[in-house]
Amino acid sequence: MNFHQLYIDGAWVPAGGTADLPVTDSFSEAVFAHYRAASPADVDAAVRAAQRAFDGWSATPLAQRIDAVRRVAGALQERSGAIGAVISREVGMPAKLAARIQVAAPIAAWTMYADLAADVEWLRRVGHSLVQQLPVGVVGCITPWNYPLHQITGKVAPALLAGCTVVLKPSELAPSSAFLLAEAIDQAGLPPGVFNLVHGTGPEVGEALVRHPGIDMVSFTGSTAAGRRIAAQAGSDVKRVSLELGGKSAALLLPGADLAAAVKATLAGCFLNAGQTCSATTRLLVPRADMPAVTELLRTGLAAWRMGDPADAATRLGPLISKAQQRKVLSLIEAAVAEGAEALTPQAAPPPTGFFVPPTVLLGVTPGMAIAREEVFGPVLAVIGYDGVDEAVAIANGTDYGLAGSVWAATARQALAVARRLRTGQLDINGAPFNPAAPFGGFKRSGLGRENGRYGIEEFIEPMAIQLPADYFDAPEEYHA
Repeated sequence: MNFHQLYIDGAWVPAGGTADLPVTDSFSEAVFAHYRAASPADVDAAVRAAQRAFDGWSATPLAQRIDAVRRVAGALQERSGAIGAVISREVGMPAKLAARIQVAAPIAAWTMYADLAADVEWLRRVGHSLVQQLPVGVVGCITPWNYPLHQITGKVAPALLAGCTVVLKPSELAPSSAFLLAEAIDQAGLPPGVFNLVHGTGPEVGEALVRHPGIDMVSFTGSTAAGRRIAAQAGSDVKRVSLELGGKSAALLLPGADLAAAVKATLAGCFLNAGQTCSATTRLLVPRADMPAVTELLRTGLAAWRMGDPADAATRLGPLISKAQQRKVLSLIEAAVAEGAEALTPQAAPPPTGFFVPPTVLLGVTPGMAIAREEVFGPVLAVIGYDGVDEAVAIANGTDYGLAGSVWAATARQALAVARRLRTGQLDINGAPFNPAAPFGGFKRSGLGRENGRYGIEEFIEPMAIQLPADYFDAPEEYHA
């Protein structure tokens, strides 16, 4: 496959950049696609197209914007097989999981956002004022590689429903689903300029998008380091920013918890997508009295995580996205062992090809170790013992992040009492499932703002207060007009 075109102003146009960037199969390690990067002139053309389209799209009745988003969902469904295949090759997630998590869930989210848009309080009375919610303007969306369509959906769908126009720059490591989304949007018949797609790397194309004076808001998901740089660049022009960044989420086991259920769920939360998940539960906090039993459960649980070809239905753990990511994760494991941690891994060796890191449990981790504080983005679980609940809460809160986590206790009421002491954006109690309509985002260096559900739409609107004369609300209808 060769993606040498960009989608700008409702048309496919040749990319004007000089870089020809490869897309690598994370299992075979072979290049299976190329795409051409955008030039600065391409970025400028995309932003200007979004600016021209903004007045018309923002004035389009909400019901029509909702219908348009539903049409996009339908066009994506027609491409679901192709989307799942390329994401599995790029990212390495096993195909059966990719079909459900990387494809079906984001397509359903397009419909969910359309359903929820009418629930937003677009206009309300506050005393003698009307408060109207207006779209923020032209949004630059920069998305990561780990859940490519999901992260794009969490920005583009609510922004369009809010009445914003969009310029999207997807990850250079996993760009294929964005190309297929642009095809779906073209098929859905959105007005020219409402959605625009540019390809390229962050330092070149991403930064050109952030710095462009025509961008009113930047919505970014990625590393904390990149998020800080984007925030600084956007701040120089006082642009609005939404940042969904890193995490070091803790699974906190309280005395009396169901240890078997907690260990199984924590391993799943840590190893899903080979650990390439910002909200992964990468720390397991265990009462010291329960440490022997938990250790045996971890040893047994590791054996279930079979590494292999993502196309094989028996595979539970695929490769990482790249050789560079593989090297980074392996180096963090080596450093943790050098600091005194004990590494548990399955006996089975990884396949001969693919950017694999075996699922790894690190015992004997202390809160001050780098592995207990730094985001790994690989299948690595750090196990930390504690003596009392206050200590456990301090350990859970004792990182620069606050994105997600879980609490396990004998009862949900006991777990909730501790959960309310944690500084994190979302928590699961005793294995409660993920809720795509609930807000998703973090505290501290995990970011700014919230995505998902109605909260995701509200990220892209601004309130305008209109003060009215005292007799306005008692006036005849013709005066209201």
